[in-house]
Amino acid sequence: MSGAKPLVYVADDDELLQQLVSHKLAQRGYEVRCVDDGEALERALGDAIPDAIVLDAMMPIVDGFEALRRLRARPEAAKVPVIMLTARRGEADVVTALNLGADDYLAKPFLPEELALRVRQLIAKASA
Repeated sequence: MSGAKPLVYVADDDELLQQLVSHKLAQRGYEVRCVDDGEALERALGDAIPDAIVLDAMMPIVDGFEALRRLRARPEAAKVPVIMLTARRGEADVVTALNLGADDYLAKPFLPEELALRVRQLIAKASA
């Protein structure tokens, strides 16, 4: 886990969304690093294990569901809280994400403040 500021990875291929989420989380005292696909997330995990991950389902190269599957298979990262933030609203998508180990699921469009609060709650729960 990170030092003074909790570290959050945002994995989403939408640059504007990355900027919005980064800004909101940085305002709340988080260090934020953005990647645009699941493969880049895997590489980032080699640099630092975050305190939480905000993960989109629909990304190129490696999608969010496969990225979550791979994350949960890594002993050093298996317990990192993950919130899926995606436009996929179907029941099957929610159930799949939760079955793969997502800790929370938030559908787009979303309220940035709600996301920040959910991230805070997940980090607090994980460190309790």
